[in-house]
Amino acid sequence: MTFVGRAALFLAYGGIVVAGNLPTLLALFEFSNQNATASYVLLIPLVAPALVYQDRDTIFADARFDWPAALPFIVAAAALIVASVSGQRPIAADLSLRVTPIVLLWVGGFLLVFGRRAAVRGRFPLAFLFFTIPIPSSVLTAAVQFLKHGSTESVSALFTLTGQVYHRDGFVFSLPGVVIEIADECSGIRSSIGLLLTSLLIGHMFLKKAWTKGVLALAVVPMAILKNAIRIVVLTLLSIHVDPGFLTGQLHHEGGVVFFLVALMLLAPIVALLRHLDLTHTRSQAFPG
Repeated sequence: MTFVGRAALFLAYGGIVVAGNLPTLLALFEFSNQNATASYVLLIPLVAPALVYQDRDTIFADARFDWPAALPFIVAAAALIVASVSGQRPIAADLSLRVTPIVLLWVGGFLLVFGRRAAVRGRFPLAFLFFTIPIPSSVLTAAVQFLKHGSTESVSALFTLTGQVYHRDGFVFSLPGVVIEIADECSGIRSSIGLLLTSLLIGHMFLKKAWTKGVLALAVVPMAILKNAIRIVVLTLLSIHVDPGFLTGQLHHEGGVVFFLVALMLLAPIVALLRHLDLTHTRSQAFPG
């Protein structure tokens, strides 16, 4: 079968999956629009195919049908769908569990139509597709608390470095003329997720080795915490020394992009170093001794 035929077959298969799970996808669309921490999920099914298309010549070099590789994903998806319909507990109410079989069916269809070799070559976009699944609330809560604690400690350290006088009581900081609390909403979870996804894409495009990509992904954690702490400290100091309105003004509510760019600037030297190590290791392998 020609590549065009395989692509048409996969698109038809994907259309059937979408049509058969339309209520869940509509719920996902509504959830993404209403929940700021999940606003990214609708972009993932657009980004993943774009990444596949970018490397299409390599990924589809020897496409072939592969039922044995596809079957575990399709069976797992079917099992989750059956469980959501007939289970004793309300699994269907959990959007994460409802979206998971859809992604499994997409991956299974890719394996079926294009084969495991194509899947291995396209493993990053296929894995990236799983970010379509909303983060379970329990995981999200744990992440928020982790970032909140990390941000609080970093804010304390930055106030000390700047010489700003303050009194701390847990998550509450008392400063001259202002009292701030590092609440859950101040954890920076939304921008941290965006930073993680961005770092994964940067690693995929600019780094070659798995370990350098892993280091970059891990570096996101301290960078996200530091970025959030810088945001809190900058806004607080501006409110004390310039205008109290900075804590409630436009920079507070709409300045996320500015501080996200700060985080990318902090990551840039790390990316450059990892890329250098990547290239050095590649050259040493190509020209041993």
